[in-house]
Amino acid sequence: MESFSLILAIVVVTALAFDFTNGFHDTANAMATTISTGAMKPKLAVAMSASLNLVGAFLSVEVANTISKGLVDESGIRPEVIFAALVGAILWNLVTWLVGLPSSSSHALMGGLIGAAVASAGFGAVHGGVLVTKVLLPAVAAPVVAGIASMVATRSSYGIGGKTEGEATRKGYRTGQVASAALVSLAHGTNDAQKTMGIITLALIAGGAISPGSNPPTWVILSAGLAIAAGTYIGGWRIIRTMGTGLTDLEPRQGFAAQTSAATAILASSHLGFSLSTTHVVSGAVMGAGLGRKGGVVRWSTATRMAVAWVLTLPAAALVGAGAEAVTELGDWGTAVVAVFLVAASVWIYRLSRREVIDHTNVVADPPAEPSGVVTTAIAAVTPPPAGTVADGLTATIPAPAAEPAATAPAVPPAATV
Repeated sequence: MESFSLILAIVVVTALAFDFTNGFHDTANAMATTISTGAMKPKLAVAMSASLNLVGAFLSVEVANTISKGLVDESGIRPEVIFAALVGAILWNLVTWLVGLPSSSSHALMGGLIGAAVASAGFGAVHGGVLVTKVLLPAVAAPVVAGIASMVATRSSYGIGGKTEGEATRKGYRTGQVASAALVSLAHGTNDAQKTMGIITLALIAGGAISPGSNPPTWVILSAGLAIAAGTYIGGWRIIRTMGTGLTDLEPRQGFAAQTSAATAILASSHLGFSLSTTHVVSGAVMGAGLGRKGGVVRWSTATRMAVAWVLTLPAAALVGAGAEAVTELGDWGTAVVAVFLVAASVWIYRLSRREVIDHTNVVADPPAEPSGVVTTAIAAVTPPPAGTVADGLTATIPAPAAEPAATAPAVPPAATV
């Protein structure tokens, strides 16, 4: 059994706390479309997803090895550095969960680790080639690939079975959604649980508990799988609402196409060792499914906010991680200050979330209205109204036609007087 110091134990507990936030932050990736289309009840959906997250954690360790052996120079990393990295990742997860934005837990972890490593040992501690090829390029390519695949699958589905629009067809696609959601959940456990395994393994190496180059121990795999499963079962209802109804409106066959495309991309990336963001993949697939149906819409205002969050994730988590690392370098009391700050900030964010409670009872809400853009407004202003109708606002400005004067009998001259 590995020998533990106090700081190493703190790092392991904090890593599992991050894994827990990863679970409820990313539940929407697997279950948002399934819940929004009515294929599964919300509580049953998150329970199934949690179980498969746990199973998926045991399928591979390639992503874990990417983090523990490839991203940063493990020989120059102290446990305090990893603790600071986790602080940045956890806080970003909680902030984006509070506002209901599906950002990447994976990139939050990467950003925190990069920022803390640079603050501790300089830019040379980060392996730039691994960062570009296994983190940044997949981040750009994955949502595009998943979106195109989902759009093609959706159009093919409507093209082939467009005339079979009955309740039996919808029921069949809902059944397919359940199967594809299970596949996404399995893939999520395979990819995301491994990130925590990798970070704990890196901490064990940095603390001298295991030798450099070691694979994650069995107890690390089990604990990471349980933590992400517990977080998934809690249900990230705020983000489920955004992904399920805030981004686009999906029918069962669209949800099936989106989830199948996303699961394929995630499982392939896990096999290759890419630290892929499941959030990016599923979001791209959902938008592709929205565009794939004739008359379907994507709410670009929501998509834009998500894209801004994606861009900010790495640098924001890196800045917090670097700041936390600077404080931990002051000694044990500095580490204690960072720990107290993390707990206090987490409690404060939770209290803010109670002002508007979103749970399984109200997660499927009416989608927000997309505000009209400049082009839409201009077109509406010059387009003539349909025949037989009067455009809004014109009834008050166009006077009614004057009534024809009533016909009057010709005047009869007065009778002659005698």
